[in-house]
Amino acid sequence: LVSFLLLLLLLLFRSQRVSGYKKANACVCQLNSTMWLFPAQKFKYVLEEVHTCEGSLNNLQEEVRTHVALFYSPLLLKHKYQLQYYCFIIYNFFIITYTIYWYVIFKCILHKHVNKMQTIDTLNMKTVKEKLRYLKNNVETCKSIPKDFRGMCVGLITNISDPITAKVSPHGKSYISGSWGKQAQKESEGQKNSYWVQPLLSSHIWGNTVRLYQTYEDFMASTNHREFTFASSYSHPSTNEGPNAVLYGEALYYHCYRSADICRYDLETNEVKRVTLPGTGVGFNNKFPYCYYDCRLNSDVDVEADETGLWALYATIGNHGNLVISRLVWDSEVKSLNVTQTWETRLFKKAVSNAFMVCGVMYATRYVNEYREEVFYAFNTATGKEDNSLAIPLEKVAKAVASLSYNPTNKQIYMYNDGYLLAYQVYF
Repeated sequence: LVSFLLLLLLLLFRSQRVSGYKKANACVCQLNSTMWLFPAQKFKYVLEEVHTCEGSLNNLQEEVRTHVALFYSPLLLKHKYQLQYYCFIIYNFFIITYTIYWYVIFKCILHKHVNKMQTIDTLNMKTVKEKLRYLKNNVETCKSIPKDFRGMCVGLITNISDPITAKVSPHGKSYISGSWGKQAQKESEGQKNSYWVQPLLSSHIWGNTVRLYQTYEDFMASTNHREFTFASSYSHPSTNEGPNAVLYGEALYYHCYRSADICRYDLETNEVKRVTLPGTGVGFNNKFPYCYYDCRLNSDVDVEADETGLWALYATIGNHGNLVISRLVWDSEVKSLNVTQTWETRLFKKAVSNAFMVCGVMYATRYVNEYREEVFYAFNTATGKEDNSLAIPLEKVAKAVASLSYNPTNKQIYMYNDGYLLAYQVYF
């Protein structure tokens, strides 16, 4: 390295050209001898730098050897093994995560298909139930229908008149719930032209009396009436619950207190007979009342009369709260009240403000506004078919309808309208 530096220094020296002059046949010039002096100071400085560089190089080589030796030391090997272990854990984690991901995907797909199958099964079951309901209704239709049943009415109702009778209840407007009407049995002798009013005097839910007028004139004048008490208290088992009564022949038919029974009160003997309505979970005690925006309290069971006889309208849990129609028959020989036929409809009872029977056809109404109801639905027990395309207006003077019943003797409808008694003429 030193020789190299000396050579380098020699190369740094260059020849120098100087000017001269001629004197006595000689060339004379001035020279600067310092130009050829050896640069001792510079050489010393460079030599020191060389030694410093050599020392640094030796130190660097030593550090490299130490680093290489330590790389394979036990401590570093331990770190290496730990790194391999962590890599193994991470690898397994990703494998497990991947497996769980596909498990979840598979489970979701399976759950979706199971739900789809359940939906299909449910729809199939509903279809089967609907077919069974239709067949059951057809069977009921074929039972003991009078020969002239189909000829009693020409088609469905086409129109209903404005009120032809309007009167405040003889008990006053404060009794907003109850029922009223005219004797509904054509063959009745003793009560042929009688009118009756049956108010619910306790909490607008229960009643135990019925007032009877022998003529229409007496009814309009609220005179010459007879009062019948068919239960000793408002909580007696024979008390009437809900606005639902009808006078048919020599008896008052109504819904018995907190039960699934229909009661028959004999006006002559004061005897009460009863029959339990068929069905799974018959609604009473305000379970399936008539409703619109508000429900009429405890109007679960409704008793109606028409050209064919007596009917009970109600709802059951087994029919999903939809209206059920049962035909009632009084057996005068054995003195018993019986249910002979039952039809199930698809009309939810709480979506109905009231209902009545005409010629074996059930008609249902709904709330339109404070002064109008609308007949919108019909179910024909003779055919088992329904019609929900009706739109027959029914005027009223107050908001709520407590009861609505048809009378086959004069083809009129009677409404108990929040303490007002209204009558209408029906047209076919």
